[in-house]
Amino acid sequence: MRIRRIVDRDWDAIVELERDAYAALGLSEGRAALQSRASASPGTCFALDVGCRTAGYVLALPYPAFRYPDLERTEDAAVFSAGNLHLHDIVVARPLRRRGLARHLLHHLTRTARARGDERISLVAVGGSARFWSARGFVPHPGVVPPGSGYGTDAVYMSKPVLTGPGGQSDSGSAPQRGPSSQHEVS
Repeated sequence: MRIRRIVDRDWDAIVELERDAYAALGLSEGRAALQSRASASPGTCFALDVGCRTAGYVLALPYPAFRYPDLERTEDAAVFSAGNLHLHDIVVARPLRRRGLARHLLHHLTRTARARGDERISLVAVGGSARFWSARGFVPHPGVVPPGSGYGTDAVYMSKPVLTGPGGQSDSGSAPQRGPSSQHEVS
């Protein structure tokens, strides 16, 4: 297993993984939106290799607290405010879920956030995954994601602090934020 930055040759696999995770929920964004998110913050988006296969990915963007990407629009290439790293997607291929691979991606992302000086990681829990994320230290902020936002009727904005120092690891667990089958089934 290896976590690395996303490169051009990864996009066919990433688009397929994203579609598999989110299409049934009506949340699949498509290639242009996914690529725009990675282009907006390449240092916080990663691919997961298992053997010689791209078997997962994570897309995260610096976003102001209590804001989140619009699923129907691409991202601007501008860098957003620091302090909050928004975990937009974390997906592992179905046959490799429940093996701790998403947990490794989340740990890697948390270390990245810590190194960047981010104070929080946020996400939008979808597909009934808010309980899963709560068990991993994320706190719900009801009402931030309104109905009709494109994230589904049960979407919940959540966040947790990026702790630093000895014993300050706030990166345990993994679950879905934007899609159910991608996150909460991946660890």
